Amino acid sequence: MAGARAAIRYAKAVLSLATDRGTADTVNNDMKLIVDTIAQNKNLSDTLQSPVIGATTKKTILLEVFKNTNKTTLSLLETLAANNRIAILGDVASKYSQLFDQSKGIQLATVTTAVPLTDALKQQVLAKAKELTGKDIEVQGIVDENIIGGFILRVGDIQYNASIANQLNKLKREFTLN
Repeated sequence: MAGARAAIRYAKAVLSLATDRGTADTVNNDMKLIVDTIAQNKNLSDTLQSPVIGATTKKTILLEVFKNTNKTTLSLLETLAANNRIAILGDVASKYSQLFDQSKGIQLATVTTAVPLTDALKQQVLAKAKELTGKDIEVQGIVDENIIGGFILRVGDIQYNASIANQLNKLKREFTLN
């Protein structure tokens, strides 16, 4: 809980600094890169969470991995290392992207499908979600074969479940009640 609050504070501070410097878009791209890199690399994730590995070593690794990022992003890495908070880097980066999207009026929509989204389907989802919310939408696709077919669309606290698995569960409930 304390880590989540700290991540939000760091993210707000970095967003404020990046906005003042006019580099908020570039830093947002860096933050997405950091989130993706940590999520895709278990060794990096384990290293950041390890209490055995020192902050100096973690900082050196991060500065090498993310050496082509913006100065503001590098400053964040330095600050987190100095405050012994490297372990929350992924959370800070994720919160930064959320705050950045909020400041731009962009809302994240997640679409869960049984197969990866095609570009054409992604455009249809974007149009429908924008129609429903009146906001610019960024679509994140999630593949879950358990839904069998169809899709589940989540925008904020609204969920539209048009999956085959959901329809089969409804039929099953109807038959068991009768």
